[in-house]
Amino acid sequence: MANVYPVFRRCLLHHRTQAYLGAVGHGYCREFKHDSTHQTEGNGQKRRYLMYTAVITTTTLASICINHYVEGRKKCLQIESPVETEHAGQYKKSLPVYTLEDVAEHATKNDRIWVTYGQGVYDITDFVEEHPGGDKILMAAGGSLEPFWLLYAVHKNPHVFALLEQFRIGNLKEDESSDILSNMEDPYELEPRRHPALKPASVKPFNAEPPLQLLVDSFITPSDLFYVRNHLPVPEVDPETYSLEITGVGVKTIFLSLHDIKTKFPKYTVTAAVQCAGNRRSEMSEVKPVKGLSWGPAAIGNATWSGARLYDVLKAAGLEEDHPGVEHVQFEGLDTDAANLPYGASIPIEKAMNRKAEVILAYEINGEPLPRDHGYPIRVIAPGIVGARSVKWLGRIVVSEEESTSHWQRNDYKGFSPSVDWDTVDFTKSPAIQELPVTSAICDPVQGDTVTLTPEGKMVVRGESTYGIVLPFLDWDAG
Repeated sequence: MANVYPVFRRCLLHHRTQAYLGAVGHGYCREFKHDSTHQTEGNGQKRRYLMYTAVITTTTLASICINHYVEGRKKCLQIESPVETEHAGQYKKSLPVYTLEDVAEHATKNDRIWVTYGQGVYDITDFVEEHPGGDKILMAAGGSLEPFWLLYAVHKNPHVFALLEQFRIGNLKEDESSDILSNMEDPYELEPRRHPALKPASVKPFNAEPPLQLLVDSFITPSDLFYVRNHLPVPEVDPETYSLEITGVGVKTIFLSLHDIKTKFPKYTVTAAVQCAGNRRSEMSEVKPVKGLSWGPAAIGNATWSGARLYDVLKAAGLEEDHPGVEHVQFEGLDTDAANLPYGASIPIEKAMNRKAEVILAYEINGEPLPRDHGYPIRVIAPGIVGARSVKWLGRIVVSEEESTSHWQRNDYKGFSPSVDWDTVDFTKSPAIQELPVTSAICDPVQGDTVTLTPEGKMVVRGESTYGIVLPFLDWDAG
């Protein structure tokens, strides 16, 4: 079975199409949808205006301005100037010297929470409740931040170091700080090789997108040029011992091997785009600073995915449609953090059990086994749903009354009004993002290119346009 999913189209548009590619402009557009091809030409009479809602992510330790409670009063920490990585945690002559034993005595709020970084000792007690990553920061209480920041390398930026230095209380004894570094292993040392054309937004964990022009060289994005979004180190999974657990409300717990998934269920193929929730965040930051990686407009890709339908797998586990109390299907990856907690996400049951939604447990991309960066051996593909929910390296499926309790579902990947700031944000009041709005981008030429017009004063523009699960229609009068 094969379907071409209506979430990605490639357009050749003329100069007068303005900055929107999905609308029928003064040009030629081919739209790919459900194994049928539609060609439309016409003069657009109506501009389409898109409103973007900033996506606030909370994977960094701090922001330029963060609520900080001191003696019961709320105040804003203003970072005067960034601290470069090589200067973070350096010895300061004016401060006292402490030992690791001294630091270890301060692991609770009652004793004040101390941590170390480099040769610096920091009292972060008053910051703990404001940490965007929740209580994970307490894993370093009474010890060093460095083993955890090797895992969450997004912390290693000048603004985070500047915030950390505001909590500086002393220096760590020199020989003890060197011992910490010598005993640490890099959790990213076994990462896969990547295409050199990918442009990293971060290296550890690896997050990168292709050059914008390459995105529209073909309708199907080559797997080695597909954007990479990793939250944690890429796990090494043995296909011979791989096991997927299905459990929860309304199902009998079962375990499926990779061979089971490939042989016990029909192979289903769907062509669909996957888009990072942070795609084009760098453009939002030009208007107002937002949190998260500085993605350009190429954190999106279109591929042909093959695997077992989630619907078929859940039915095999005994789940009946409209089972009382079932609201969500949770996914857990095999990539884990320092507390051995996996990356997790969930989708509503009406999407998971909708055969037309074509949610699959994919083991192939473009006819080849999934690369490690893209979830080998099994990943979720949920067409029309934000990429953050298409969990890679899938290890567990939970049918549940509630959405995933994962940090990335409850305290990340949520949208807020532009009027919301870090001193007023309340993640409990915003639903987890599932679908993204219509979006489009001109991919070629790119900003700064010099172009030559035809004798008629026109030029060819290449771009992409994506949309969620909708019923496409043509409005000839309005364009």
